[in-house]
Amino acid sequence: MRTTLACGVLVGMWTGVALAAEDAGAVRARSDPARGYCERVRGTSRAEAALELAPEVFASIGAVNAGDAQGGSDETPLGAPKLRLTAGLGYDFVGLYRGHTLRSRAEAECRRYQALAALQGAVQQGTRLGETAALQARAKALAESLPRAETLVSQLRDELRDGGATLEELNAVQLRLDHLRALARDTEQARARLALEPALAEGQDLGALLMAFESADDQVEALSGGLRKARAWRLSVRGGYDEVFDVDQDTPLFGQLTLGYNLGHLWQGRANAQAREGRRQETRDAVDGAPRQVRQLLGELRITEQGEQQRLREVSTLVSDLEGQLREVERLETRQVRRFRDYLLLELARLKAEQAYLGAHLKTLQALLGEVKP
Repeated sequence: MRTTLACGVLVGMWTGVALAAEDAGAVRARSDPARGYCERVRGTSRAEAALELAPEVFASIGAVNAGDAQGGSDETPLGAPKLRLTAGLGYDFVGLYRGHTLRSRAEAECRRYQALAALQGAVQQGTRLGETAALQARAKALAESLPRAETLVSQLRDELRDGGATLEELNAVQLRLDHLRALARDTEQARARLALEPALAEGQDLGALLMAFESADDQVEALSGGLRKARAWRLSVRGGYDEVFDVDQDTPLFGQLTLGYNLGHLWQGRANAQAREGRRQETRDAVDGAPRQVRQLLGELRITEQGEQQRLREVSTLVSDLEGQLREVERLETRQVRRFRDYLLLELARLKAEQAYLGAHLKTLQALLGEVKP
């Protein structure tokens, strides 16, 4: 009877809270969506690596034939069974490689999951991806223009009471002001909804993130193949105390070095290469996989970028024209000209808000598409 005892304990703890500043002034803590997964795979790998890296303590006790114990020659009678005690340490040096590889694979799995979580968050947002900075720019532009618009409407009401303005003029200006208020309200609601969703890091390149995911995924498979190949080898040393009771022994100690090789290793190389290539294809082509969905999203974002570049050119031209008209109008002092000036100011406020949104959104889209110029 043989009883083998192996002991190893490793504990790892990591805590962190990511703080995200909200534009409204509120700051809330956001946890890393990959934190729990990384802690699990790291803990699992350390538990498995502990058994690979630590030596084995063994002990056995049983009965052996006395003749065999004394050499087993023809001149030695077999005799009665004798009690035998063996105890010692054993170590498999291949376990050093397996333990290190297990930990490396856990880190690769963590990087893979972190990239996957970011990719899935991007897929969830879809074509709304990158709107956070754009909405912030629009909100800032509206915050600067709305007070002046409110003042214009208030002044026009006073002029209406004094007979200096008509009801139609007041209604026209109020309607434009209402459009600005609605745009500001919609902007804040959109920002609030986006704040509930996972956000990519600022300046994140979706293509680079996709490459990081595929690289980490490939490394996981490569390290798994290395572990499979390592199972074919064994280089172990064992030594300790070995005594047969009631038998004279000069030195009741023993030592043994063992090298083992499984011939199945000769066929593993091609099988591991097939598994690695198959995993690459599976990851790249899976219908419901994040990589395929992100590639489709990248195409949609490029279409959005092209459309918004055209719209930004149009809006910028309109803003320049209206600013030029406003400079000309402000030189005149007639009542009709002042009304036209009010209309121009409110329309200019709307166009500048759209211009700010498009400019910020295009900048974010170019970063996501990897098209930002140095």
